Amino acid sequence: MKTSAGLIVFREHAGSLQVLLGHMGGPFWARKDQGAWSIPKGELEDGEAPLTAALREFEEELGQPPPRGPPLDLGEIRQRAKVVVAFAVEGDFDPAGLRPGTFEMQWPPRSGVSREFPEVDRVAWFDVETAKRRIVRGQVELLDRLVAARSADGRA
Repeated sequence: MKTSAGLIVFREHAGSLQVLLGHMGGPFWARKDQGAWSIPKGELEDGEAPLTAALREFEEELGQPPPRGPPLDLGEIRQRAKVVVAFAVEGDFDPAGLRPGTFEMQWPPRSGVSREFPEVDRVAWFDVETAKRRIVRGQVELLDRLVAARSADGRA
């Protein structure tokens, strides 16, 4: 099973905890909203530490370096075909600064035509309850772990 690592950037805004999510790019997600958002994440390279991969993937997917605060280890979850190791860091990100990485795929299917698509076509800040409705189902647990970790620190 493949292993990916991801980073949740969070902030306090107007009295509530907010998280930064990216809307998945490409033609399969273009018309979807609920369940079509994700934390920035990607596969670990051979021998790469999960936190290093999470930081690298954030920058590759969003085009800017991640905030450099102390990371919270949120552990791992299992999604359909992969394990995701996640971390969270407090910070800020201006959605207007998105400069997404790209990927290529054949589109339309069986056309023989290869097209380039953004890995993430937009990013946005969401309060945790809204994020739970927008994020892919398999990652909801990461939001719960973030809330629990902040509560344990007395920063609910």
